Amino acid sequence: MLLAIDTATRFASLALYDGTSVRAEESWQSANNHTVELMPSLVRMMARQRVTPEALRGIAVSLGPGSFTGLRIGLAVAKGLALARDIPLLGVPTLDVLAYMHYDQRRPIWAVVRAGRGRVCAGQYVRRRGRWRRVGELGLTTIAELASRLERATLFCGEITAAEREFLQEHESGWAVVASPAASLRRAGYMAELAWSRLNRGQTDDPVTLAPIYLHRPLA
Repeated sequence: MLLAIDTATRFASLALYDGTSVRAEESWQSANNHTVELMPSLVRMMARQRVTPEALRGIAVSLGPGSFTGLRIGLAVAKGLALARDIPLLGVPTLDVLAYMHYDQRRPIWAVVRAGRGRVCAGQYVRRRGRWRRVGELGLTTIAELASRLERATLFCGEITAAEREFLQEHESGWAVVASPAASLRRAGYMAELAWSRLNRGQTDDPVTLAPIYLHRPLA
């Protein structure tokens, strides 16, 4: 059984995955209360499925980009469990999960999460030789700036506001395709699938050195 933990942004998600199916998944919008919400949700989900820590084969955690506090909380819990129980730890970039959710379509993808002050953390993904790969560097930008770069039909997914969604849908290029709100939710079940594949290849991370992906420095 693999436990997936994602608290990279205000949207949080947990999942239990057994290699064949997602046994349980819980996702919610948090008002920056990850500290008090994460552990009760985790304990409740594992108890409901009668899964004990001894049954875990791996722990996946979102690495970011995302909020400083959210990333630290998720990593702290994941590292604590991994070290205490000697369970393999697997870090998964936040935007990789969003792109993986749309693996069955062929347009290039811009995956985004909120960065504050109207900005987004963005990553571009393209399909090459049947696999999705990130191209270029992750960056801090705006939806309008991303739209100005479009040269072909491109899917936008992730944390997109209603105003940004309307802007993209009305963009003069006509090349912006916006995933629906439900198809933009960053679900831990998808992260669990990505992590399980790595786990079976023996590609685990060191809990001592695993670090979050930050695109800008914290204010404090």
